[in-house]
Amino acid sequence: MELLKKILIFIFLFTNIAKADFILPNANFEPFDVIKIQLDALKNNNQPEKDNGIEQTWIFAHPINKIYTGPLERFKVMLRSESYKHLINHQSHEIKLIDYKEDKYIYDVIILSDKKTIYSFNWILEKGDEKNCSNCWFTSSVSRPVNMGNSI
Repeated sequence: MELLKKILIFIFLFTNIAKADFILPNANFEPFDVIKIQLDALKNNNQPEKDNGIEQTWIFAHPINKIYTGPLERFKVMLRSESYKHLINHQSHEIKLIDYKEDKYIYDVIILSDKKTIYSFNWILEKGDEKNCSNCWFTSSVSRPVNMGNSI
C-alpha cells in the first residue's frame, strides 16, 4: 500500500511538472510572440513528448475558436488532416504582418513542410474574453493552406 501511495504521488508530481513546461497565455505577449510560440511548438511537435506541439498550440487557440475545433483530442485530429498536417514537424517558417487593428492582427505564415513543399496560411489573432485573459492574444483562425510549390 505504501508503494502504491508513492507511485501515485510520483505520477501526480510528474504530471504537474510536465504541464508546467507549457507556455501559458500572458498579457505581455504580442501577437507575433503567440504565433512564434505556436509555430516553434508545431515544428518540434514531439518534443519533449508526443504531440506537445499540438497541445501548446491548443493552449493559445482563442476560446471562441475552441468551440468550433472541439476539445484537444478533436483539435489533434484536425491538425493531422490534409489541410493542416503540413504544420506538424515542418522545417521552417516565416511570419509576415499583413494587417492590424487594435483588436485583430492578420499574418501571412509561410511554411516549408517536412516534404519540402511551401505553403501559405493566413493566421488571425484576437484578444481573449473576460473569462480567458481579456488582454491576452489568441489565434482565432488559421486559413486552409495555399500550396506555393516545392522548394529547390
